Amino acid sequence: MFLKGKTAIVTGSTSGIGLAYAKALAAEGAAVMINGFGDAQAIETERANLAAISGTEARYSAADMSKPEEIAAMVHDCAESLGGPDIVISNAGIQYVSPVDEFPVEKWDAIIAINLSSTFHLMRAAIPHMKTRKWGRIISTASAHSLVASPNKSAYVAAKHGIAGLTKTVALETAPHGITVNCISPGYVWTPLVENQIPDTMRTRGLTREQVVNDVLLAAQPTKQFVQPEQVAALALFLCRDEAAQITGANLSMDGGWTAA
Repeated sequence: MFLKGKTAIVTGSTSGIGLAYAKALAAEGAAVMINGFGDAQAIETERANLAAISGTEARYSAADMSKPEEIAAMVHDCAESLGGPDIVISNAGIQYVSPVDEFPVEKWDAIIAINLSSTFHLMRAAIPHMKTRKWGRIISTASAHSLVASPNKSAYVAAKHGIAGLTKTVALETAPHGITVNCISPGYVWTPLVENQIPDTMRTRGLTREQVVNDVLLAAQPTKQFVQPEQVAALALFLCRDEAAQITGANLSMDGGWTAA
């Protein structure tokens, strides 16, 4: 359990990729603070499960990732109750699909706030704690859309390109302090976020559900398979190892070959 004594915050971790991250970290002994929305009893069940897996404490924060003051409070609460944070994984995200000339302004603002700005606020609050320990791991979930674009996803693509740039910049700033900063860019992972965008894509493109899955979602992935949340989590876990100390400022693709073309 190489993360025993370490503390992690994972945003957007009540389901999907984020929960897979949290479980992987807990399995290596980290005390984990999860965050996100959902059924209160289901979240409590997951929190208790993480504590049992790690053999140490696990906590839940209901911080709204669109509100900088709540993000800062979450980091402060983690430092006071668990210590650290030594590891932060920015994973919270939302999606909306629409042509740019019809894109609701409030949807643009929400996607930029939650998918991009929350990562800045999380880094800003956590890095001082990491500097005092001369060790830290910052990981963000980007996307194949941090490297390439798709129609009707202007806000999401802009946010994910922003994550890639933010990662590089902060990696340079924190390199002398024993802190690494990287992002992971999965292709399509079968998560609630992906599943929930299918109806919008059906509507905007006039396709059936099967056509969206096979001809849109998996069309660009040569493996023709969805990435699994546990695969993404395994890569994040490696980035937390000492063997990964010289990996920083990287945008690591896990997209079934999508961006290789």
